[in-house]
Amino acid sequence: MDTELLIVTILKALVELAGVFLLGQGVLYLLAGRDRGRNLFYQLLRVLTGPAVRFTRLITPRAIVDRHIPLVAFLILFWVWMLLTFAKIQICATAENRCKPEAQAAVPQAVAVTASSWTTRRFLG
Repeated sequence: MDTELLIVTILKALVELAGVFLLGQGVLYLLAGRDRGRNLFYQLLRVLTGPAVRFTRLITPRAIVDRHIPLVAFLILFWVWMLLTFAKIQICATAENRCKPEAQAAVPQAVAVTASSWTTRRFLG
């Protein structure tokens, strides 16, 4: 695997993870109600999303209310994810078979033969 592809893949995975944490925090925000401050999982998600929220607060103007910062952080992460996905597509498109594992082409045929022989034995005797 190329170094640039590896870096883009790792960054994309980290952005996806932060996005899922922010999404989980938002769902718990809605479900837990006023007692969310005492909810252990909400506190854990708050710690995990802290860096993304703090960075978003740092780059956004003060006109944005603090309670909207997690939503803005999620939207920023979404657009960063889109850019990283585009970058990964461009990296994979530059050379033939750059992102395709060698053994991947043989697996569907083996599965198809196994399934076909199983159904033949099962239904035809």
